[in-house]
Amino acid sequence: MEITLNITEIMKLLPHRYPFILVDRVVELVEGDRIIALKNVTINEPFFVGHFPGTPIMPGVLIIEAMAQAGGILFAFSQPEEKRGGPVYFMGMDKVKFRKPVVPGDQLVFEVKILNLRLRAIKMSGIATVEGKCVAEAEFLATFGGK
Repeated sequence: MEITLNITEIMKLLPHRYPFILVDRVVELVEGDRIIALKNVTINEPFFVGHFPGTPIMPGVLIIEAMAQAGGILFAFSQPEEKRGGPVYFMGMDKVKFRKPVVPGDQLVFEVKILNLRLRAIKMSGIATVEGKCVAEAEFLATFGGK
């Protein structure tokens, strides 16, 4: 069954809050398989003040963080319902590549897929695109903190 989530529903699953919640909407989620999520990038983002004055570019690490947050939502939906909402911790990142800068006005689309799922750990691969063009990609490992 495909699932969609708005920001209110996302905030029930992720512990992140402004200015660090980096997923605005989930447009497709298939439990135990994949997620497609969106981040609308606006000039109001606090990191643009210093990165970089006059030439605002979204920091690459925040693109990967947003991708991982999408993965965290997928991980939560791949767990028993009573464990959803607990923290998901990075364990490692591999094959990280940045392809193009992300600027205010862009809409990031994250496609994250599960490569390997165990009881308390997950390996995922993700790609971030803007207007259908890859801007970043990565594989990452995470563990579930649980409640």
